[in-house]
Amino acid sequence: MLRLAAAAAAVLAGAFLARRLLRGRLSAAPADPRTCLLSSGARMPLVGLGTWQAPRGEVGAAVSAALKCGYRHIDCAAIYGNEAEIGEALSAALSRGLARSALFVTSKLWNSEHAAAHVRAACVQTMRELQLEYLDLYLMHWPQQMAKTEGSTASIPRDERGDVKYARVPIIETWRAMEALVDEGLVKAIGVSNFNAKQLAQLCRDARIKPVCNQVESHPYFAQEALLEACRQLGVVMTAYSPLGSPGTGQAARSEDGVAIPSHPTLRAIGAKRGKSAAQVALAYQVARGVPTFPKTVKADRLAENLDVMNIVLTDAEMAEIRALDRGWAGRSCFAGPKVERNGVLEPRDAVHPDYPWNSDGTER
Repeated sequence: MLRLAAAAAAVLAGAFLARRLLRGRLSAAPADPRTCLLSSGARMPLVGLGTWQAPRGEVGAAVSAALKCGYRHIDCAAIYGNEAEIGEALSAALSRGLARSALFVTSKLWNSEHAAAHVRAACVQTMRELQLEYLDLYLMHWPQQMAKTEGSTASIPRDERGDVKYARVPIIETWRAMEALVDEGLVKAIGVSNFNAKQLAQLCRDARIKPVCNQVESHPYFAQEALLEACRQLGVVMTAYSPLGSPGTGQAARSEDGVAIPSHPTLRAIGAKRGKSAAQVALAYQVARGVPTFPKTVKADRLAENLDVMNIVLTDAEMAEIRALDRGWAGRSCFAGPKVERNGVLEPRDAVHPDYPWNSDGTER
């Protein structure tokens, strides 16, 4: 009887504690401020390492250095062509004692693998190259689809004229196959990249498992405020690639007077007050908005600087100054994808596909 009474008391005490937690009278353990909460219940680090355009022969060392520096989120993709080298670095870190549960690894399904029959094989190949038993997050890289190349899980197929060969696969068909990856335990969560607000809303309506994020280009010149608000309304986290406007490429984002983000006087002035760089301020701006971001670098000093932005607190006035730099569609760098010339006009290569997200002026299709 005494044991039964004690058990009953414990149940009642637990129920009472739960009610108080729900009413906000007690607080649970504080969330890690370096992360944001996904709808899956997982927490995503706000600053990760981007690996797009990270050269083979250098990316592995960069990942190793990043993990030693304190990074815990690595953003990958099959089409980047460097996942095997990243996998070697991840495997080495895990063998040295880094807990897999402490890592957050993202990868992406390429456009040529959208058919339901190809999704699982593409995911498994990525896991094999990354030497992981599961992915924390798997994204549909773009909404449009390309033709499948046999023997490859990430390709850009071309015809005899050199034009990209496209395919038509309903987005929801691909998504259902990605949901099955969650069911099987191969991935913890699924999301999308480069979706417009209409496409994202439609997917959220149709999905059994809602996308946890939409990864898009975002930086002070191309803030994506409307898309950010649309994502928030849907319970989807917007995450940012190219947070510095891809300054190391030939298509770097620039201000109206031609200044790249790391050199902008407004950002430099805000940073100078704290002994920080303009690039660090641009990253801190995303953190302040609750937007996880993935700067790419293979330089050890930059790795530490990028992670240090978690210690920068911007004032409301400074945030307003940074928001004033937004140029909308004109401020983007690589968001529309590669460009080609058609009928004498330079336009996004994939604009001919009906699932491509944007019109030439940046409005949603």
